[in-house]
Amino acid sequence: MHREIIERLSGITEEEQEILDGQQGINKGIYTQKSELVIDRDKLLEKGKLIQLRTHTRFVHFPKHRHNYVELTYMCSGQTTHIINGEEVILRTGDLIFLNQNAVQEILPATKDDIAVNFIILPEFFNTAFDMMKGEESLLKDFLIDSLGKGAHNASFLHFLVADVLPIQNLVENLIWGLLNDQIGKRSSNQITMGLLLLQLLNHLDKMESGADAYEREFTITVLNYIENNYKDGTLGELSELLNKDVFWVSKEIRKRTGKTYKELLQGKRLSQATYLLTNSRMPVADIITAIGYDNSSYFFRIFKKRFGISPKEYRERGK
Repeated sequence: MHREIIERLSGITEEEQEILDGQQGINKGIYTQKSELVIDRDKLLEKGKLIQLRTHTRFVHFPKHRHNYVELTYMCSGQTTHIINGEEVILRTGDLIFLNQNAVQEILPATKDDIAVNFIILPEFFNTAFDMMKGEESLLKDFLIDSLGKGAHNASFLHFLVADVLPIQNLVENLIWGLLNDQIGKRSSNQITMGLLLLQLLNHLDKMESGADAYEREFTITVLNYIENNYKDGTLGELSELLNKDVFWVSKEIRKRTGKTYKELLQGKRLSQATYLLTNSRMPVADIITAIGYDNSSYFFRIFKKRFGISPKEYRERGK
C-alpha cells in the first residue's frame, strides 16, 4: 500500500490516546446508546452517506459485538485476530473480510503497527455493484450477494486471502483513497470501484474462507460450480457421483446449505442464462430454450412467465 496512505491511517486517534492514557476498555458511547453492544451505523456514518471509512481501534480488546450494517475490514499492515461466531480468524496484510449483520465478532488487541480499516457500508451502497454484476449470471455471484445480505443460508462472514492478487489490492487502495479525499463524483466513483472489486473477488473464490467448516464451504462451492458449468445437461445423479455421495444425501445437503433444491438452483441458472441471451443476443427463443437445456417449450414459457411476469418476447423488447 502507498506510504502516504499508511502514514495517514497510522496516526494515533483521540480514542486510542485515551486508551493509552489509561482508559479501561472501549468507550461504548462512541458505538451505541443501547445496552447490547450492536455497533450502530447512525453513530459512525455521517448523515446522508452510504459508506464511511474509519481505522480499527488499536491497543484494546474489542468485546463481542454485532453490526447493523455490512462491514468490510481490510488489513493494511500487520495482523489482527478476530473471533467470529466462536471461530478464530487471523487477518494478515492484504486480507479482507466482509461481515454481515449475523456475525458476532470479538477482536483481540492490536499493536501500533497493526493497521486495519473498517468500511461501514449500508446495503444500498451495493446497488451499483450488483447492477454491474448483472451480466455475470452466476450462482456463485448469488452466493456472494446472499452472504453480504442476511446470510440466512450462507456464511455470516467472507474472508478473502488475496494479498497476492494485485488487481484486488489496487481496487481496495483506490477505495480507501477515494474515501480519504473529497473528490468530485466521489460516491459514484466509490460505488463503481466496489463493483469492480466484487467482480474480481468472484474470480478468486478459491481464496475465500467463510463462517463454515472447510467441508461445508467446499461442498457448497462444488455444487454451485457444477450447476454453473453443466446447467444444460447436468443431473443430480452425476453430481452425486462426482461428490461420491448418495443422491438422497446430496439432495438433502443442498437444501440445507443453500435453502433451495437442486431443481430450483438448476432452474434459476437456466432462466438467468435465458434472460442473458434474450438481452445480449439475437438467438430465436426456440434456440435459446434448447441452448439452456429444455426440450419442452410449453414448460419453459410457463416457468418463465411465472418467474418474470412477462413472456420471453416481452422481456427481450423491454431490454432493448
